[in-house]
Amino acid sequence: MVWKRSLISILIFALLVGVPVGRTAGAVADTKTAAPGVLETTAEAAVLLEPVTNKIIYEKEANKQLPMASVTKVMTLLVAVEAVEQDRFKLTDKVVTSENAWEMGGSQIYLEPGEEMSLWEMLTAIGLQSANDACVAVAEHIFGSEEAFIEAMNNKARSLGLVNTNFVNCHGLTAENHYTSAYDMAVILKEGLKYPLFRKITSMKESDLRGGAFKLWNTNKLLWWYNGADAGKTGWTEKANYCLASSAEREGLRMICVVLGTVEPQSHFRESMKIMDYGFARYKAVNIADQGTVAGVVKVGKGQTEQVEALTLDKVMVVSPKGEDKGFDTRVELPGQIDAPVLKGQELGSYLVTKDSQEVLRVKLVAGSDVPKATMLQQINRVLDKVY
Repeated sequence: MVWKRSLISILIFALLVGVPVGRTAGAVADTKTAAPGVLETTAEAAVLLEPVTNKIIYEKEANKQLPMASVTKVMTLLVAVEAVEQDRFKLTDKVVTSENAWEMGGSQIYLEPGEEMSLWEMLTAIGLQSANDACVAVAEHIFGSEEAFIEAMNNKARSLGLVNTNFVNCHGLTAENHYTSAYDMAVILKEGLKYPLFRKITSMKESDLRGGAFKLWNTNKLLWWYNGADAGKTGWTEKANYCLASSAEREGLRMICVVLGTVEPQSHFRESMKIMDYGFARYKAVNIADQGTVAGVVKVGKGQTEQVEALTLDKVMVVSPKGEDKGFDTRVELPGQIDAPVLKGQELGSYLVTKDSQEVLRVKLVAGSDVPKATMLQQINRVLDKVY
């Protein structure tokens, strides 16, 4: 009975002094509190990127080359989705599983040699279940071999100007010389988000395969846990530890967060939420004009029509610290006249955003339609109309 009384006394003491049950007093004493306003992360590398203006809101070792585990599949999906967007393949295409794909270990949907699934089903298996076997099957279907698909992945990285990324497989299992950086992966995710199909796949929480016999659940728990989360990909290997590339949008402000090399289970979610909280708490989106807004008209000489609309190529938006989101001015720079022919999408000028007479943002203005060159008869008739 003495030991029971002692145990009860210890528990009462713990409750009185506020020591959580299940933790030692020493563990509480060792907890460090970051200085107010200073963000710290346990991730080996991290970045928080606002993709419209490319503003880096937070970074830690953002350009350090590190393994990325299954976050690799952000690029795998991007290359596959682009092939669909370019009408080279259809989502209804049947993808046949090779023995090479069947042999893949790690996360998988247990494809059998010769098993067929639609390209859509394979892509959802990659985006939600992180299926390595589906990655290889899709790679072989689109480029004929995994090696050719990997070359396309690296070519895409180079076309995006990335210098700290190299792929040697399409799934992310540990391999020498397979690496990225937090910043590079943020750029890859930003590129993927341009495509509705990519956004659809990476935002899905669940889906069914094999007529409902196999359930897919998205490994990105931020879709459930974080307000505004709408895309991302997780990863884990012993070498890479826990990794996550994710995206969230609130009140028109999008944040892309990448964390690489967090050690504890689920710490990639915790650190990502903390970093995105930091961004959303401090910054605000100032939306000035939507993509495709008519910013002016330009006269067209010798054209079948006499003017063309100038449209904003991208969304006109600036990211400002909260409390400093006023005082922005805009100016449109367009030529007085251009000669036909004019092609739709042809650059015509610029839409400028300034603050205190300093340029903050410059967005291209492009032609909203084609303006073919007028025939000689049309030009003569136009001259005669002006005379008479």
